[in-house]
Amino acid sequence: MGNAYITRMPAGIAGDVSRKEVAKIEPRMMDPDHAVTLYGVPVKISSAGVAPLTTGDTVATDVYGFSVRPYPLQASVSEALDAGTPNTSQPLDVLRSGYITVKNNKGTPALSGVVYCRIADGSTAYPLGGIEAAADGGDCEAITGARFMGSADADGNVEIAYNI
Repeated sequence: MGNAYITRMPAGIAGDVSRKEVAKIEPRMMDPDHAVTLYGVPVKISSAGVAPLTTGDTVATDVYGFSVRPYPLQASVSEALDAGTPNTSQPLDVLRSGYITVKNNKGTPALSGVVYCRIADGSTAYPLGGIEAAADGGDCEAITGARFMGSADADGNVEIAYNI
């Protein structure tokens, strides 16, 4: 039997490019000492490749793009689709411009709302480099050129526009 969506279909899966026809994506090797562990999160360029944002980064100048879920992909381990982990020995696709689904960890996204990134005081619920819809004091900074494209689904997934 199939699923019935009473109120709304899921918004997508974190890291999935939602409007592929306008996306600008480039492959980059990951920094082997600082691997990107999630899809749909901002990444920066380090001397050894792309890496996740960390405490002390400045979002306005350090964000290079967003980690993209590759397609097709066969994971080497059995893991849920929305919990996929990037393969550190393969290039990571990075969205430089376009629309992507991200996981919103805090706040209520709204059309044209500012997209924030957590840069301090990370936790399991609010990871460093995670996306949020509300400023959290000095713990979050706005991502230049990023806007929410609507509200989040029940799992917190929401589409954003980046560098459009």
